[in-house]
Amino acid sequence: MSGDSVEDLQKFRDKYKLNFPLLSDTDHQTLEAYGVWQEKNMYGRKTMGVARATYIIGKDGRVRSVFQKVKVDGHIHEVLAALKA
Repeated sequence: MSGDSVEDLQKFRDKYKLNFPLLSDTDHQTLEAYGVWQEKNMYGRKTMGVARATYIIGKDGRVRSVFQKVKVDGHIHEVLAALKA
């Protein structure tokens, strides 16, 4: 989920040839509910933005696993292990 517009996400999806939908939350309601709309500090400048996190949600709608402060390198292996558990 992203705070970016639907149009921006469509461009991103097309650019990287993704075969799944990307979700937009421009009013940040869901992002705030999940606690990922946070103050960020980049080069001494504070802004609000999305903190990278992964939530695995079961078919029943319950959160099964949460990964906070996600780093791209190696993260897929953590997620696959959680999905297989």
